[in-house]
Amino acid sequence: MSESTMKEFKVSAIENGTVIDHIPAKSVFQVIKMLNLENFNDQVLFGTNLESKKYGTKGIIKVSNKFFKSDEVNKIALVAPSATLIEIRNFAVASKTVVQVPNEIVSIVKCFNPNCITNHENIVTQFNVISKDELKLQCLYCEKITDKKTMVIK
Repeated sequence: MSESTMKEFKVSAIENGTVIDHIPAKSVFQVIKMLNLENFNDQVLFGTNLESKKYGTKGIIKVSNKFFKSDEVNKIALVAPSATLIEIRNFAVASKTVVQVPNEIVSIVKCFNPNCITNHENIVTQFNVISKDELKLQCLYCEKITDKKTMVIK
């Protein structure tokens, strides 16, 4: 067996579904939990701490028969801004997009301020993204700033 063959590991291709590639290795399990993939009934394959020439290490998640909605893609962007979504249809790449943090986050992040009205009333949370590099969100209601350390995704 050659060295290149020994390094190669094959995972079965998916017929239809989505591959989430280039996830920071430390964020793979967070993405799985946040998308509720542990309760998904079709095949979910994941790898973490995989070699990546561009990032050093990365993670990947393959989900059969699942195409993500925009709010799910926004969740992925918040914790894995370098991720790429690859939609597979009939075993072929149908589309490939890099996730992007939107300018406004609606309903998917909880305000960390215990006094914020969104934590006491039935009001949809809304945040303006004030920084995408070092992720910072400002609550539309109480104006508190949430960063990656204080951010809670619903």
